[in-house]
Amino acid sequence: MTTQYFPTSCAAPVPAPEEPVRTVPLVVAGLLAVGLTWFVWATYGAKQGVLLALGLALGLALFHSRFGFTSAWRQLISVGNGAGLRAHTVLLGTAATLIALIISTGSGLFGSVPKAVGNPLGLALLVGAVLFSIGMQLGGACASGTLFAVGSGQSTIVLTLFGFIAGSVLYTWAFPLFDGWPAFPAVVLSEHVGWWGSWLITIALLALIVLATRLVQARRTPPPADVVPTARGLARVVRGSWPLLAGAVVLGVLAAAVFLVSGGIWGVTFAFALWGAKLVQLLGLHPEAWTFWQTPANAKALAAPIWTDKTSLTNIGIMIGAAIAAAAAGAWKIHSTIPWRTAVAAVLGGVLMGIGARLAGGCNIGAYLGGISVGSLHGWLWGVFALGGTWIGLKLRPLFGLANPKPSDSVC
Repeated sequence: MTTQYFPTSCAAPVPAPEEPVRTVPLVVAGLLAVGLTWFVWATYGAKQGVLLALGLALGLALFHSRFGFTSAWRQLISVGNGAGLRAHTVLLGTAATLIALIISTGSGLFGSVPKAVGNPLGLALLVGAVLFSIGMQLGGACASGTLFAVGSGQSTIVLTLFGFIAGSVLYTWAFPLFDGWPAFPAVVLSEHVGWWGSWLITIALLALIVLATRLVQARRTPPPADVVPTARGLARVVRGSWPLLAGAVVLGVLAAAVFLVSGGIWGVTFAFALWGAKLVQLLGLHPEAWTFWQTPANAKALAAPIWTDKTSLTNIGIMIGAAIAAAAAGAWKIHSTIPWRTAVAAVLGGVLMGIGARLAGGCNIGAYLGGISVGSLHGWLWGVFALGGTWIGLKLRPLFGLANPKPSDSVC
């Protein structure tokens, strides 16, 4: 057993040294990062340039820490290893603390006015969370994981991204079918107990989750989480891999920084709907006539360049930042062959995530991280139903030749 507090069936393997730096991908990604940041900053202003830079930093942190949402829920449900979910609590607690400070002091950069916004509590949220979590188990990545995996050269996840965009477009096209489902108004804790009361409740709930995962892990004694190659000494800062909890803190700080700069939570999936709509326009169709794109905010986003859209900037930054991190770690590579069942699962999973994220008004980032960090009840409900959807997704994975962790494994 590895520790008294979080026992595992055996010790985790010793991580191998990282591979040599992939120079060509590193140079290409580095030049793209510098050039694109300069272009966006010079053309669209400092705020947009900073958001792109924050996306680059998010990509670096996501890859170097291999921070997972999909794997964390899969490991917890299948074998009872709660290490990933405990890392979530550190991320959520860091973001919630900093965002409470930002809003309670009225801080905001570039003229932004930080505000906590909650989503309605209804059928669409619950169904969307379940569909999304089934999709991420089939597709092999969540929303943020899709971005950093694509940036690091994982070919299968490119198919997941394609399905994600297709599912988002399908939702926006069929929006009247999904609109108007029964729901209760949003519940934001700060409106009832103040910002510091909201923060205390959030931290207390996160502490209970840590305790619950400890009890589950002690009862089931799961295999340890797998390890990835890592650099040694100070080189680990720029080449990885980072300790999971260190990555959680860095990501929490960066999520709060996005909030400080933009006035809203870090999101991912609206950009996929936007990119899909712009692609449909290039094909000669007219998504601007669809009901979804006729609301003022959505119509404005569709008519503007993607460089003015917050989620597009951070998403693009994540992919480039992950490419830099993967190349520095010697891990950037493209796989030329993908089993057909894996390819089908990737596309189907992406489609389910695209529909689910739009139904729920967000994904593991926009709904789960964003909702909980601003004290909105919808974030907690999304997480609970995502766990249920994960259980369903694990039952479906073997149909596509995808393995689940087993208690007898040496790692999960």
